[in-house]
Amino acid sequence: MLRILAPRAAVGVCSARRCLSLKSDGGSDQRFHETTEGFYNKASVLLVDELVAGYPRRVGIEERQHRVRGILNSIRECNFVLEVNFPIRRDNGDFEIISAWRAQHSLHRTPCKGGIRFAPSVTKNDVKALASLMTYKCALVDVPFGGAKAGIAIDPTAYSAVELEKITRRFAVELAKKNFIGPGVDVPAPDMGTSEREMGWIVDTYLNTHGSSDLNAHACVTGKPITLFGIHGRTSATGRGIYFAVKNFLDDVSYAGRLGLSTGLKGKTFVVQGFGNVGYHSSHYLRKAQARLIGVLEIDGSIYNPNGIDPEDLLKYKTEHGTIVGYPGAQEFQPAGDLLFAQCDILIPAAVEGVLHRDNADRVLAKLVVEGANGPTTVEADRILQSKGVLVLPDLFANAGGVTVSYFEWLKNLNHVSYGRLMLKYEKDSNYHLLRSVQESLERKFSKKQQGSEIPITPSPEYELRMAGAGEKDIVSSGLDWTMNKAAREMMHTAARYNLGWDLRTAAYATAIEKVFWVYTMSGLIFV
Repeated sequence: MLRILAPRAAVGVCSARRCLSLKSDGGSDQRFHETTEGFYNKASVLLVDELVAGYPRRVGIEERQHRVRGILNSIRECNFVLEVNFPIRRDNGDFEIISAWRAQHSLHRTPCKGGIRFAPSVTKNDVKALASLMTYKCALVDVPFGGAKAGIAIDPTAYSAVELEKITRRFAVELAKKNFIGPGVDVPAPDMGTSEREMGWIVDTYLNTHGSSDLNAHACVTGKPITLFGIHGRTSATGRGIYFAVKNFLDDVSYAGRLGLSTGLKGKTFVVQGFGNVGYHSSHYLRKAQARLIGVLEIDGSIYNPNGIDPEDLLKYKTEHGTIVGYPGAQEFQPAGDLLFAQCDILIPAAVEGVLHRDNADRVLAKLVVEGANGPTTVEADRILQSKGVLVLPDLFANAGGVTVSYFEWLKNLNHVSYGRLMLKYEKDSNYHLLRSVQESLERKFSKKQQGSEIPITPSPEYELRMAGAGEKDIVSSGLDWTMNKAAREMMHTAARYNLGWDLRTAAYATAIEKVFWVYTMSGLIFV
């Protein structure tokens, strides 16, 4: 496999604080990239016999076995890794070397898709592992992208906005020079430490350099501001996807019953670790469904209120004070990290990798763990949680809302028209004509003796909102709902087919790997 590696330089020292560390200190727990590879291996072994049986019978059984294993090994490996080191001048005049990576895990579908992460602890192996997750995540939810990821080894809180812009724009240029960005090649998005601001800088840099003559240049990145042809609903997409993920399993009588819960979200309690974009929006939508947020764990402390916390009010407080500590609507929880083990129905780790590991998984009291972050559960923790009867909705599925809506944004940019624009007025007029037709029919039938009398037709509040037609946000939400529902049903089917019980992670990986396998096989992506 081709690897494009620039000479490694030392990462500049910064005085930034690190992310909250709830990870295992080592022992038998694996590193993140080893964890993802372990999950892949477990699922791929499960698939071998069935894939061999379904492989085109142009060759004998032994040769089919060799080819199936060869394809599965090829899928696991990362196709390309770009490493770049470049200098920037800090505001104080000092120069610093910045290290960054972009990994393209699979090109079975193009373009590749994956976020750009700003984090001081990010490594090349982390980026490769996250890129592989993106491949399987896209396959699971039927988004036709290959997996990619980028990481820049900085703490964004230690840099000014001017410095961050320099870093972001320079990285975009380096990606373009090596053909690691473009609407049909590789499409980045926001990730930890980045937002629509950084995506705006990237698209502007691309538009003014390599994409200056490309009609589809705005599709080189997703998660952009609306003014730069982003899409309504992208910011909240991952959190909304978590809500749909939980809803699909708690609305299922079989799964809810095995958890000892009633169906639906009403009255369910949940705790969130990480009150950033994902944590806030998942809390917002779950609370709208009448679930109750009872605890929030952040980098600098935890808060708890068994009667419920209003996520909108908490976000307002955090925006004003820069912290959730001291929030008047809840009590401080001590020790802060132990909030992960509070009694609740749903636990949502939505911050960093490896927070649930062999040393603490047995303390989890939640009945349902929903992985809002990538890789928050290690292999050993996953095994422990299953043995305890805890259902884990894996990152592969639970946080796929972001890439799903990114796909919608990419399509919008290629089509050069907003969703709903061509039909919005027509649908609105059609709905009003329909109500008027019903009214006139009723008047003809029942008002013959009272000529001129009217029978008023009053739409319900819900229908009145829909009468205006489906706008972009409505279409995006509907598409995301359908996508998450379909993926949930496929996971349930795979779990039943292979008798996996509580092991939805293996079901998710197996579902995704099988889809990627047949693309590799039928398109001849490797020499077989």
